[in-house]
Amino acid sequence: MGHGAGFWVVATVFLTTMAYSTVPTPLYPLYQQRDGFPVGMITVIFAAYAVGVMLSLYLAGHVSDWVGRRRMLVIAVLISMLSAVMFLAWSEVPGLIAARLVNGVSIGILSATATAHLAELRARARPGEGSVIATTVSGAANLGGLALGPLIGGLFAEFLPAPLVLPHIVFLALLAAEALALLSVPETVAATPRPYRPQRLSVPAASRSIFLVAGFGAFAGFAVFGLFSSLAPTFLVGTFGQDDHLLAGAAAFSVFAAAAVGQIALASVRQRTQFTIAIIACAVGLAGVASGAVIPQLTLFLGGGVIAGLGVGVLFKGAIGTAVAVAAAGRTGETLALLFLIAYAGLVVPVLAVGIGLTFAPAVGVLIVFVVLVLAATVSAAAIMRRRTA
Repeated sequence: MGHGAGFWVVATVFLTTMAYSTVPTPLYPLYQQRDGFPVGMITVIFAAYAVGVMLSLYLAGHVSDWVGRRRMLVIAVLISMLSAVMFLAWSEVPGLIAARLVNGVSIGILSATATAHLAELRARARPGEGSVIATTVSGAANLGGLALGPLIGGLFAEFLPAPLVLPHIVFLALLAAEALALLSVPETVAATPRPYRPQRLSVPAASRSIFLVAGFGAFAGFAVFGLFSSLAPTFLVGTFGQDDHLLAGAAAFSVFAAAAVGQIALASVRQRTQFTIAIIACAVGLAGVASGAVIPQLTLFLGGGVIAGLGVGVLFKGAIGTAVAVAAAGRTGETLALLFLIAYAGLVVPVLAVGIGLTFAPAVGVLIVFVVLVLAATVSAAAIMRRRTA
C-alpha cells in the first residue's frame, strides 16, 4: 500500500474509533432504565472515559515516536475492541465504568498517534503540498468521529433491536477489519529502542500566564462537550419530556459537528477575528441553552448548543495556536500534551459536579449554574487571548 492510500486508511480508522467512543451517549438512559441507577452514575461512567484518555495521553501518547506509528495504532484499535467485548460481557455498572475507562485509554493513544501518522503519510505522498490537508482531515476525523458516534447510537436505539448489544457487535467487527487494514499501511517512524518515560509536560516560565489562560479556555470548552456527551439525554427526558433516543444522539452530534465545521470554515480567518467569533458564539449559545431550559423551549436549547459548539470549537483551536506560539523550541509536543490533559480534565470535573448537583437540586437550576460559570470562563479566556493576539 502506498503512502497516499495509507493516509485515507488511517483517517478512516481514526474516524471510526473516535465514533465508537461516543456511541454510548444516547444509550446511557437505557442502561439507567434497565438497572435503576441514579443520574449521577451516568456522569461517573462518562468520567471514567475521560480519565482513561488523560492517563493514556500522559503515559502512552508519545510512545509511537520510538515504537512506530502503525504498531501503536493497531494497539489502540485492539484496546477499543476490548472495550466492546467488555460492554457485551459485563454490562452492569462496574463493567460499564471499566469498559469506558478502557475505551478512553484507546482514544488517548489513538488521537496523538493518528494525528502524527496522518501528517507524515501525507508529507511523503504529496511532498510539496504543505500541512493544510493533513491538519484538516485529522481535525475532521477527530471531531467528526465524536459527532457521528451519538447519532449512530441514537439510530441503533430508536430503530434496531437489542440497542445495548448490536452497536457493540457492529463496531467490534468494523474495528477488527480496520486493524487488519492497518497492517498494510506504511510505517513512517523507524523503531528506536529507548528507556520508557512518561510524557514530559512543559510550559516556558515567561509565558506561563497566557498558557494558563489558554488551558482555562480549553477546560471550560470541553466542559460543554462533556455536558452534551453525558447528560444531554437526561435533560431531554427530565426537562423537555423527550425520550426519543435519536434526538438524544442528534443533540450531541450537532454540538460536535458545529465545532468541527467552525474550525474548518474559519481556518483562513485571522486569529483575532476567530476569537471574536468564539466570544460571541459562546455567549449567545450558552445563553440560549439556559433560556431554552428555563422556558422550556427545546428548539432554543438545541440551537444554543449548536452555536455554543461552534464557539467552543473555534476557542479550542485558538487555545492550541496560543500554546504552540508560546512553546519553547523543540518542546511543542510537551506543551500541547499539557494543554490536552487540561482540556480533558474539563470533560471530567464539571460533569461530575453537575451529576452530584442533580442529586440535590432541580435539573434546570444546576444547568443554569453550569452555564453561568462556563460562559464566564470561555468568554474571559477568549477575550484575553484575543488581546494577546492584538
